[in-house]
Amino acid sequence: MKKVVVLGGGFAGVEAAIQLRKRGFAVTLVSDRDYLFIYPISIWVPTGGISWDDACQPLAPLAATHGFELVVSPVKSFDLDGKKVQLADSELAYDTLVLAIGSGKTKPPGVEHTLSPCGAPEGSIAIRDRYQEIVAKAKAHKASGETEPLRIACGFGGNPLDTSAVRGGPMFEVLFNLHHHLKQQGLLEQVKLDFFAPMPDPAKKMADDAPEKLRKWMGELNIGWKAGVKIERFDADGVRFADGTTLPADLTLFIAAGTGHPLMKTSGLPLSEAGFVKIDQHCKVEGRDDVYAAGDVAALEGPPWKAKQGHLAEAMGRIIAHNLAAIEGGRPDAQESYGPHITILCVMDTGNGATFVYRDAKRSFMLPAPIVGHWAKQAWGTYWKKSKAGKMPRIPGM
Repeated sequence: MKKVVVLGGGFAGVEAAIQLRKRGFAVTLVSDRDYLFIYPISIWVPTGGISWDDACQPLAPLAATHGFELVVSPVKSFDLDGKKVQLADSELAYDTLVLAIGSGKTKPPGVEHTLSPCGAPEGSIAIRDRYQEIVAKAKAHKASGETEPLRIACGFGGNPLDTSAVRGGPMFEVLFNLHHHLKQQGLLEQVKLDFFAPMPDPAKKMADDAPEKLRKWMGELNIGWKAGVKIERFDADGVRFADGTTLPADLTLFIAAGTGHPLMKTSGLPLSEAGFVKIDQHCKVEGRDDVYAAGDVAALEGPPWKAKQGHLAEAMGRIIAHNLAAIEGGRPDAQESYGPHITILCVMDTGNGATFVYRDAKRSFMLPAPIVGHWAKQAWGTYWKKSKAGKMPRIPGM
């Protein structure tokens, strides 16, 4: 039985491990933590909508359910010629290696003064705790008659070397959820929210008119908008821009753009200019018959609006399993491509509703869905956890 080692316990890695086992491969999944963090629903942790544990899916039960081996350990290096992976205190041999290890993050000056909902999972806890402090201060200011508002700045950065590595949707969701929560608390006059991004048309990947729609919506909610100016640095008291302006903030939330995973730099694998692993349409690493890559670690080819999203990462995990089985079965012509799965697909939650966002090669739209959209995203979180655990049927392609 061919042994496959999957590096990474996120969406791509877990889906690859599950689907490879279904096709009879011996699979070892390596993750640096013993749970999968469900980032799409972690947006509710800061406002107390769910607990941090609710956004975690333990990996051991998934391994037991689907029959793959789980090793919890950081990866130190791998030997492509010897087909071995070096972990913190052990070594794994493989016939085929699947890279699903995620990406690195760009590091603008002063980024340590920010918190990110898309960084380490513990970041959601830090945001929750800091936000609770601000809410407590806002309530005290309201009681004392203080008129100067506290400020929260929410933004994301770009990577000009690879625009697919920009992740802005989660920040819009956090921002709108903070606004909804502050409104519920009667604190919108005590806390001022601002949005910022260095590109002139943030969210254009969603739809060509998305930036204007979002800017108008934020204006109606009295959320500030600062876009199209390069971020110079972050300080403890706000954001400094290249045009000399400053955005003051008592709390700055920032999603840095992705860049190549640090481990890839010395891997000997072919890399894009931004440091992502080059793959062919079948998710096979260029020049290798025994290494595949899926999710954020991989360099994507496709339309200008392409984006590294969770549903694409899972699709790539399924495609890798399918293609390996096709090759093993002597049917190389039956291999599938990840290209048709490149879409923008998200439910942009606002706390009291959502906007359905979809884009493919033929169409794009943003469809408001008041309370139903919020319920739909909650239902998706429940479905994802239960279906992955084998407690309810999977919907094909989801």
